[in-house]
Amino acid sequence: MTTLQPPPASQADLVLRGGSIWTGLGRPRAQALAARAGRVIAVGRDPDVHDLIGTHTRVVDLRGRFVVPGFNDAHVHFLEGGHGLLSVDLRGAADEADLARRLEEHARTLPAGAWIRQGNWDHQRWPGGRLPSRASIDAATPDHPVFVNRLDGHLALCNSLALKQAGIDRRTPDPLGGRIERDASGEPTGLVMDNAMDLVRRAIPEPSRELNRRAARAALAEAARLGVTTIQDDSAIDALPTYLDLRERGELTARLSVWRPIRALPALIASGMRPGLGDDWVRLGPLKILSDGSLGAGTAAMHEPYLDEPDNRGLLLYELPELEDLIQRADAAGFALAVHAIGDRANQVVLDAFERAVHRNGGGPRPFRIEHAQIVARADVARYRALGVIASVQPSHAIDDLRFAEAKLGPARCADAYNVRSFLDAGVEVAFGTDWYVEPLDPRLGLYAAVTRERPEGGPEGGWLPQEKIALEQALDLYTRGSARAERTERDKGTLLAGRLADCVVFAADLFQVPPRELLQVPVDATIVGGRVVFERG
Repeated sequence: MTTLQPPPASQADLVLRGGSIWTGLGRPRAQALAARAGRVIAVGRDPDVHDLIGTHTRVVDLRGRFVVPGFNDAHVHFLEGGHGLLSVDLRGAADEADLARRLEEHARTLPAGAWIRQGNWDHQRWPGGRLPSRASIDAATPDHPVFVNRLDGHLALCNSLALKQAGIDRRTPDPLGGRIERDASGEPTGLVMDNAMDLVRRAIPEPSRELNRRAARAALAEAARLGVTTIQDDSAIDALPTYLDLRERGELTARLSVWRPIRALPALIASGMRPGLGDDWVRLGPLKILSDGSLGAGTAAMHEPYLDEPDNRGLLLYELPELEDLIQRADAAGFALAVHAIGDRANQVVLDAFERAVHRNGGGPRPFRIEHAQIVARADVARYRALGVIASVQPSHAIDDLRFAEAKLGPARCADAYNVRSFLDAGVEVAFGTDWYVEPLDPRLGLYAAVTRERPEGGPEGGWLPQEKIALEQALDLYTRGSARAERTERDKGTLLAGRLADCVVFAADLFQVPPRELLQVPVDATIVGGRVVFERG
């Protein structure tokens, strides 16, 4: 047993007993856990917590159920995900006509003039995989400007009303790092990619504080239902005031590391703020930089052209000198950095920029992160390790993108894609997350993807790129301790030991005792944050 000695006559706020508790990678299992004032005070056998039970202790009889540390999602667009729960669902649209029908139905629920956003459509699921256009949705949404994103967030569809309000027409030039899709006559089709999306975003009114609170509550309820106790939040919306508001109201049911965009650097320096400022509930996280687009949108920056688009190598969203300058200045000021890089060229240029920042600024290891790290040349995997860069990976991307990755990249480049085991074997630190709203927030899907490399419905047989499979215990570790390490909170989170925060998840069955496919169905029976039960099934 590990224990912190409580003062005389003290008692626990919460005791879990009679279960099977996975306390962390390579650590012995326990039967019982006790928590007081938000932290674990004892972990061990049932008799070890008996004397900590008092008249005010909540005792949960686990009846053999399985407990793990709370899941820490290392990359989430949390507030946008909450807004998506309140908006139209286009993820399941069967084709372009179904997308238009869903938009029309949703528009009927809104006042005229209200923007329709989110959506998360995926043309790769449609027969023929053809991209949509404004021509298919204008008649369905005549009174509502539409700006609905593809599920990866790097491509959006606008109707004619949205383009008009944004001032985009045939004369509008493509911005650096972005593209306005045009038809044969030069007219915008309604699709805007990467930095071109900002041309439309500027025309959209900021959501009210009350709407942001509604979205955050919806997102928090979804996280609690799924056992996610920490969110590392890459929201484009200014989410920090909303979270602080909910914290003041006592409504937070997950811990939040709130990222800021790189454009906030001057204001942060002037204010004296630094990453890590905050407390166990709301903390200022790293600065975020987008270096390229996405594979599904064909905008991930590649060394060689896409097989299905011979004239396309994707987009770098910054000129290289500007990217290097931003990274160098942020690093010199002591800020942690989380840089989105998907294509092999993007990963290389970001590693180059990290290397130059270290050379110029000096000092010890940095809290550098690369988000997604999807297509990485073998030589650059070694550079991750040499520079101490954390690979922030979303394992469910692999089993979703396998639908189109080989058609875009070919087998040779796919061999360097969606690595997990290769990173671990090279000594690279890895953190797991979902990229929700891009993928479901459900950690079970990530665990299943990492262990099987198969689609939820099965196949390909043996898994896609099966050499990258990892064991379930490793996957749990990367989703708990690994993500806490990326957040630099591993002394408080990621393992269930005395002194750690009392964040944990109760599953209805032992995840190690079910076939891999059944990982997707084992229910979360309870979610506990700071020793408080924030979700109970049924």
